Amino acid sequence: MKILYFLHEAWEEQYIKTKLSGHEVHVFANTTPQEAQFAASESDAEVLCVFVGDKVDASVLDRLPKLKLIATRSTGFDHIDVAEAKKRGVTVASVPAYGANTVAEFAFALILALSRRVCAAHERVSRDHSFSLEGLAGFDLCGKTLGLVGCGRIGVHTAQIARGFGMEVLVFDERQDAALAEKTGFSYAPFADVLARADIISLHVPYLPSTHHLINAEAFAKMKRGAYLINTSRGAVVDTEALVAALKLGTLGGAGLDVLEEEGDMQDEFALVSGHPKEEEMKIVLANHYLASHPSVIVTPHIAFDTQEAKQRILDTTADNITQFVAGTPQNVVGA
Repeated sequence: MKILYFLHEAWEEQYIKTKLSGHEVHVFANTTPQEAQFAASESDAEVLCVFVGDKVDASVLDRLPKLKLIATRSTGFDHIDVAEAKKRGVTVASVPAYGANTVAEFAFALILALSRRVCAAHERVSRDHSFSLEGLAGFDLCGKTLGLVGCGRIGVHTAQIARGFGMEVLVFDERQDAALAEKTGFSYAPFADVLARADIISLHVPYLPSTHHLINAEAFAKMKRGAYLINTSRGAVVDTEALVAALKLGTLGGAGLDVLEEEGDMQDEFALVSGHPKEEEMKIVLANHYLASHPSVIVTPHIAFDTQEAKQRILDTTADNITQFVAGTPQNVVGA
């Protein structure tokens, strides 16, 4: 099959061409499917392989009339117009389980950095060459309560790590598995109870209409005063303006954020001086800048998934998705 592969990192090219050696792979670098100029020999491609930042909508599908499969190298697929693809008979396959332990480990990296003031301590030594302990006292995790909102693969790994630290784990999830809870050592609780009882709340839900601004002003008001929020899921699960307000009021003790609303705007500083077509999005951009400079907030650039092992698992699963589709046994199909 003819495959159009949108490169994210240079090392992927040789790796994926080796994995898909029986296919014709056309690699695109430093561009997106919307921006790419397809040659006549590429417009009849049957497979489009993209990453999480590559938007695939009707305008892209119009230029690839023979497309049969969109293989996204990500768990999330909100960058793809799945309904439009389905209408045109195009299958969408994702990578549902490449980084459960990887993202869970990063969530705990944020928790540990916040609980032990790691970033502030490092900055003091590297910037000021000072070894003063003043203001660097942290808090133990042992005996604290971790609230998990969502307990799929990543949430389960996060719960296992938390239990290793001697934490109590409360879980809110619409789907409950009593055997899993007993095996892992966590308890299910209503959403309001998790908010009220948790010292640290970690989000592990997908971005859906039902989870948009799930953590909003009302949710922050229900939290234990001084609690910490960890978000390694999707930025829009949290209402940014409500988050800023909770920090200013002291309702929230701090936050570890690997994702933010309007991340694309955060990468475009020109929006701050040339204006933005949507006032509400501009407010979010400005709020994100507040978060990035807040002493009790750690912001990282969406890297929870980013280990070499996880990225290799992504490519392995993606190549297998393509191979199985060609063989007539599609797997990891979105909406199947």
